[in-house]
Order: sequence, then C-alpha cells, then structure tokens
Amino acid sequence: MRQARGLSQATLAEKVGMSPKYLSSIERGKENPTLDTFIRLSAALGVELAELFQYEHERSPKELKQFISSVLKDPDETKLGLAVRALKAIYE
Repeated sequence: MRQARGLSQATLAEKVGMSPKYLSSIERGKENPTLDTFIRLSAALGVELAELFQYEHERSPKELKQFISSVLKDPDETKLGLAVRALKAIYE
C-alpha cells in the first residue's frame, strides 16, 4: 500500500512517528506492531484498519487458510494472542 501511494519508507515512517528501520521490519514481517501502530499506519495511508490485513490479492484462499492454520499451531502464546487480537479488531 505504501508503494502504491508513492510513499518512501522514510516518508511514511515520519508520518507515523517511527523510524524507517522499524517500518521496514514491520513490512518484512519481522516485528509485531501494536494495534495502535496499525491504527496510525492505516490513518497515514488513508485506508481502513481492516484493509491492512487484506492479502487476497497476494495469496490464493487455499494459501491463506494454510497460513492461518500454521499460525494456530504456533506454540508461542504471545504471537497467538496477537493474532487473536488482530482478528478481533477486524471482525468485531
């Protein structure tokens, strides 16, 4: 979404109030941002929060289901809790 809007990581990071390095880590899936961070990112990108989690255009439904299944099998309770909070934010 950032690239589609012609924004550099530095520009978006500045709008959101974070370092470009941290934003890069989020984009690469190396960080677990807070809900507040997602809210600030969605506002800076001008999209609804749920749109940040819509990957249908990148993966097939089968691939998405496989990914969700792998998340549910993750023994890390912290990551599982974050996944549940993200899903609740989208579906509640």
